[in-house]
Amino acid sequence: MIDLYAWDTSNGRKISILLEELGLPYRYHPVDISKGCQFTEDFLTLNPNGKIPAIIDRQGPDGKPIAIFESGAIMIYLANKSASELYPADIRLRTDVNQWLMFQMGGVGPSFGQALHYYKYADQKVDYAIKRSMDEAHRIYRVMDLHLSKNDYFAGQYSIADVSIYPWVARWEWLDIQWRDYPHVARWFERVSERPAAQQGMVVMGLEGETQPSPMNRAA
Repeated sequence: MIDLYAWDTSNGRKISILLEELGLPYRYHPVDISKGCQFTEDFLTLNPNGKIPAIIDRQGPDGKPIAIFESGAIMIYLANKSASELYPADIRLRTDVNQWLMFQMGGVGPSFGQALHYYKYADQKVDYAIKRSMDEAHRIYRVMDLHLSKNDYFAGQYSIADVSIYPWVARWEWLDIQWRDYPHVARWFERVSERPAAQQGMVVMGLEGETQPSPMNRAA
């Protein structure tokens, strides 16, 4: 059993989608970041940085529980645990996946997060901050669109790189992104959206505290 400590955000959804893809049983524990629950003493024992998500695998590599924070580290661990093709064993293919996973961690997530803050949520609208963050968001969209014009998925085949990027692109309407400007991202997004694990992983955090069965055991 995997205990997932997260909130209904893009970073949280990365892990719920992956757990659904891997068919691993898990229990979701909501950490309400709007109330500062990520800074409680209990949560800080899981992640000293005070950010979601974090997990506890009750059956770690040595049969003992292991706690993991940082979404990229969690994804690599879970894919390795499952020996999943979403994180291929071949070192060349795995390196390609790692590159695009780090692209999400260092580029897509921070940049889209900043853009969402200044463009949508900030109480005070600062034109310079909005322009700077939105320019970078569009630059990243152009990078993705060019790459996906030649590839169906970010690392050739569907992988944890796609899982990591998908929940961030799912906020496209919040940034007033126009699909006509990024047709190859739109095509990729539609393809991933058709996956049952992506669909379930995007909504499962509304089912607070429930144990999620493997998709293989879930009634159709």
